Amino acid sequence: MSLPSHVRLVEVGPRDGLQNEAQPISVADKVQLVDALSAAGLSYIEVGSFVSPKWVPQMAGSAEVFAQIQRKPGVTYGALAPNLRGFEDALAAGVREVAVFAAASEAFSQRNINCSISESLERFVPIMAAAKQQGVSVRGYVSCVLGCPYEGAVAPEQVAAVARELFAMGCYEVSLGDTIGTGTAGATRRLFEVVGAHVPRDKLAGHFHDTYGQAVANVYASLLEGINVFDSSIAGLGGCPYAKGASGNVATEDVVYLLNGLGIETGIDLEQLILAGRQISNVLGRPSGSRVAKARNAS
Repeated sequence: MSLPSHVRLVEVGPRDGLQNEAQPISVADKVQLVDALSAAGLSYIEVGSFVSPKWVPQMAGSAEVFAQIQRKPGVTYGALAPNLRGFEDALAAGVREVAVFAAASEAFSQRNINCSISESLERFVPIMAAAKQQGVSVRGYVSCVLGCPYEGAVAPEQVAAVARELFAMGCYEVSLGDTIGTGTAGATRRLFEVVGAHVPRDKLAGHFHDTYGQAVANVYASLLEGINVFDSSIAGLGGCPYAKGASGNVATEDVVYLLNGLGIETGIDLEQLILAGRQISNVLGRPSGSRVAKARNAS
């Protein structure tokens, strides 16, 4: 299969990247990050999450962030809204696209959201109905698609079953997440072969963590399977509180560098991206997790 000519990146740094940070990050710093990402040319930015602050304290100011960001025409500013209350709060904040998430592993679903996979999917029914009524788009996430911290290997058929449910429910796109970063290029290709038989490949996205240093290789393997949407996180921010040892998402800078080298269009300015990553890394008081940014900053 030939490589796609264009790839859309879904920037998850402001939400998935920052949500597990222990130190409080101000609304002003989050707004600066989102605006810097907009300026770099990203067309989709996941800005925040509308969940109980008791569970994810870092996302408590999401409505304020949405109120203060400079929205650029043509850019989607999305948010995670795992229940109807979250959806209503997102709507009140002017959000026009939300994301919901389910796991491909029963054990992970129980540990993460205290319910079975089927129960989690049932919870989305009222969200999907409300979203349809309000003209709001819904994106779906499936976690633990290439391994689970509690169950180990996860069968691609199990991932396909969950992805198919989300797609049938009305999610316009389903992102498959390697939450603990154990996936390899071969397993990634097999995953998209199996899931692609149930959900059209142009409705699938890849979401890779770099725990084992395989994320960029897995992006390339996905490109070979015709996938042209990927989630990534500025400076490699993020991890998973329920997956011990899981490092950050694949760095947006590293994915853009890969795509530039392949002649694939993204519309993203790598130098501005590196600058945005440097700013948020300074706020966090640690070096960027992007290999490309480290190399550029050292030269």
